[in-house]
Amino acid sequence: MEYLIRPMKKEEYCLLESFLYEAIFVPEGCAKPSRAILAQPELQVYVKDFGKEPDDRCFVAEVEGEIIGAVWVRVMNDYGHIGEGIPSFAISLYEQYRSKGIGTALMKAMLRELAEAGYDKTSLAVQKANYAIGMYRNVGFEIIGENEEEYIMCCVLKEKKHCFCGG
Repeated sequence: MEYLIRPMKKEEYCLLESFLYEAIFVPEGCAKPSRAILAQPELQVYVKDFGKEPDDRCFVAEVEGEIIGAVWVRVMNDYGHIGEGIPSFAISLYEQYRSKGIGTALMKAMLRELAEAGYDKTSLAVQKANYAIGMYRNVGFEIIGENEEEYIMCCVLKEKKHCFCGG
């Protein structure tokens, strides 16, 4: 499948709420929550006023002119926050485009971007049951903490050049 990875345009920032909804991990056998969940402050931190802060960065994946996935980072006090000035990741793809290498390509593009911008590390939080943990490990993230439901993962950009090279 051919796809294009590119920076998200300002006029496309409104799509981030849809991708945030797609990023909500739903365990097998459970119903997806109502879209009203996006109004919760702990989720709004990922998208509210995106693009207004200097650390806000986003790449999208496009197939035949349609945006089918996004990866974005910002410095925020989210579930994956590990320290001042360290950007946290969010990523999602529409379901039919998952497990095709597109998420990995999006992650690598953002890791390259962050390394070139001079960030030392980045982080994310992921549900322990989420299959994406394998992808995060493959691009260089390591588990550095956990709570009952989630792992906190970090990629050290200066020490692990392999985590953002290639593809």
